[in-house]
Amino acid sequence: MQIDFLDPKLRKLCENSREAEKKLGSNCARKLRSRLSDLEAVAHVRELNAGRPHPLERDRLGQFALDLADGKRLVFKPDHEPVPQDTEGNIDWSQITAITIIYIGDYHD
Repeated sequence: MQIDFLDPKLRKLCENSREAEKKLGSNCARKLRSRLSDLEAVAHVRELNAGRPHPLERDRLGQFALDLADGKRLVFKPDHEPVPQDTEGNIDWSQITAITIIYIGDYHD
């Protein structure tokens, strides 16, 4: 899958192990590296099986999350224009082959 980042800070967090360990802790940084490898290995979002992949709701509708560690999550959105939809008008995650990582942390804080 193709992966992009919302901003340079997120890119640095994902691509620099030292930065990830400093900001997230070693356990969460290790999970982040694993989840990024999982994302790179699949063709589309529905192929994900690690990290309790799940679409989000309410104020995060249209976003998808993977669990990391310590309550933190990797959150991304489709990077398609237009976004593929199913017959009910929802995002068709089986057609999402490009994503933008938009948040890493605990969005419940």
